[in-house]
Amino acid sequence: MSGHSHFHNIKLKKGAEDAKRSKLFSKLSKEISITAREGGPDIAFNPKLRSIVDKARGLNMPNDSIEKAIKKGTGEGSDGVIIEEITYEGFGPHDVQLVVDVLTDNKNRTVADLRQLFDEIGGKMGDVGSVSWNFETKGYFEILCGHMEETEKYGEEDKYVEDNPEEVELNIMDLPGVLDIHEYEEDGKKGLAIYTKYDSFGSVRDSINKLGYVMKEAELIKEANVLKKLSGDELEKVNSAIEKLEDHDDVQNVWSDLE
Repeated sequence: MSGHSHFHNIKLKKGAEDAKRSKLFSKLSKEISITAREGGPDIAFNPKLRSIVDKARGLNMPNDSIEKAIKKGTGEGSDGVIIEEITYEGFGPHDVQLVVDVLTDNKNRTVADLRQLFDEIGGKMGDVGSVSWNFETKGYFEILCGHMEETEKYGEEDKYVEDNPEEVELNIMDLPGVLDIHEYEEDGKKGLAIYTKYDSFGSVRDSINKLGYVMKEAELIKEANVLKKLSGDELEKVNSAIEKLEDHDDVQNVWSDLE
């Protein structure tokens, strides 16, 4: 299943993201701004914004930076810069399909930079639809099979209590829009990676919150339906190419058809 690949890749990228935290905050700020502009600044009525803000807080992004990004998106305190959300596509080394999501305040600069990067990695940019036909947008969640309980003693942190993993999985399977579930374990705690239909993302997230399970990740992803398998030097070259694209300030996500 392609979801397994996505789950594995997320784990590989977490360490690299920690090392680039300041750049990550800059990218999250752009994402928060454009999401607030499109769906409004109130996270109670903008589920996509709530997911991004939760992710930002989970990475210890300062609250004032989050608020500043939201206000920038709605026009308060804006310096007149307009951020656009654009998707580019093309081919990397060994004809790996790549979809690149960007947020930019200068489309001409970004597309020129990406063309150069595609050339440098031994690939080429494609026309609209050249690879996106193979990708499907889905919801993706990571939860722990447990909940938090308040401690009786004032000042103590809430306590994590593990639930029966089989019961948790059955409860999640019953939610409308859930496509697939993958079990994992992290720091001795059992968890589930959950894939949903695109239009069920908000309802599944709300249902998980009502069930009380600890949510670690909640995002929209793009997964390839037909996958390409590489190994050894070929795989290393493609992973290096993807990292080079991801390192660009305007690039938010790079999706591939790698297995």
